[in-house]
Amino acid sequence: MDKYMKRLAKFDPDNTGYISTEKFRSLLQRHGSELDPHKLEVLLALADSNSEGRICYQDFVNLMSNKRSNSFRQAILQGNRRLCSKALLEETGLSLSQRLIRHVAYETLPREIDRKWYYDSYTCCPPPWFMITITIVEVAFFLYNGVVLDRFVLQVSHPLYLKNALLYHPQLRAQAWRYLTYIFMHAGIEHLGLNVVLQLLVGVPLEMVHGAARISFVYIAGVVAGSLAVSVADMTAPVVGSSGGVYALVSAHLANIVMNWSGMKCQFKLLRMAVALICMSFEFGRAVWLRFHPSAYPPCPHPSFMAHLGGVMVGITLGVIILRNYEQRLQDQTLWWIFLSIYVIFVLFAIFWNIFAYSLLDLKLPPPP
Repeated sequence: MDKYMKRLAKFDPDNTGYISTEKFRSLLQRHGSELDPHKLEVLLALADSNSEGRICYQDFVNLMSNKRSNSFRQAILQGNRRLCSKALLEETGLSLSQRLIRHVAYETLPREIDRKWYYDSYTCCPPPWFMITITIVEVAFFLYNGVVLDRFVLQVSHPLYLKNALLYHPQLRAQAWRYLTYIFMHAGIEHLGLNVVLQLLVGVPLEMVHGAARISFVYIAGVVAGSLAVSVADMTAPVVGSSGGVYALVSAHLANIVMNWSGMKCQFKLLRMAVALICMSFEFGRAVWLRFHPSAYPPCPHPSFMAHLGGVMVGITLGVIILRNYEQRLQDQTLWWIFLSIYVIFVLFAIFWNIFAYSLLDLKLPPPP
C-alpha cells in the first residue's frame, strides 16, 4: 500500500488532496495487477462515477486501508451500476473456504460491491467467537441443570428451578446481574434447541460479516430489553432463556432482507423466511402457552413471553441500522442516534419503574424462591 501512496502523491504535487480521474485511471492501468481484482474494480467504479474529474486522496487511502466512509460508498454507487465484470456468484475454481465466504456474503449483504469487498477482505481472524461461545455456555448450563434437577424436558416445572441464582425473578430484581444472566437458563430442551439453532444459523454468519462487537451489541441489547420489558409489562413473572437476544438478531436479519429484497441473492429466500417466521411463531406460541399454563409451584407463574417482544423491538430498530451499514461508521447515521436514544430512554424508564412502580402499585408479588 505504501508504494501506491507514494505513486499517488506524485500526481498531486500541490497537496490539494485531489488528483484528476485521468491520472488516477492511468495509475490503475499501469499497476492494477498488484491489487485484488475486486478492489481494483471498486477503484475503477470510483473513477467512472466521479463527475467532477477528480478523485479524493483520502477515499483512496480508506479503500487501501480497508476503511470505507459514507462519502466513499455514495461515490461508488453510481459506478457500481455500470460494473461489467461478472458477479461473485459466477466465479469458478474456488476452494471450499472461499465458497463458504461467498455463501455468507450472499446470505447477509444486499449489494454486489459489498459482497466482493467482504470476500476479498475476510480473513477469519478473529473467527465468529461470540455466538459460538455464548451457545456453548448456554448448552453447558442447561446440561448442568439437567443433571442437578434430573430433568431435561420442561425443567421450569421442577420445584427447585427458580432457586437458581441466574434467572430473573421479580422479588430479586435488585440483583442487577439477573437482567442479563437469565439467558443461561432455559425452560427445557425444546426451548434451548430452537434458540441454539436460530442463533447459530443466523448469528454466526452475521458475526462473520459485521464483527463480534456489533453483533454482540445487538444480542445483549435484545437480552437486556427483554428482561426490562418483562419487569415493566409482566411484573409478577420470572424470565428465562436467550430468546430476547435471538429474536433481536433474527428480526433484524429478516427486516434487512425485506427492506433490500431485490438486492438479496440468497437462495430460496421466501421459503426460508417463511420457515424462520414459523419457527419463531412456534417458539413464541409455546412461551405464551407456558406463561398461562397452571404453575407447578403456585403462586409464582411460569416465565414470561415479553422478552421475545423486547428482542424484536431492538432488532427492527438498532439491529436493522447496524446490518444496513456494513463497515460504515454508525456515528454518522442519524437514525442510529435516534434509535439509540430511544433505547437508552427505555432503559432509564425501566430502571426508575423497577425502583418506584412496584411499591406504588402495591403489587402482590410471588414469594422469593
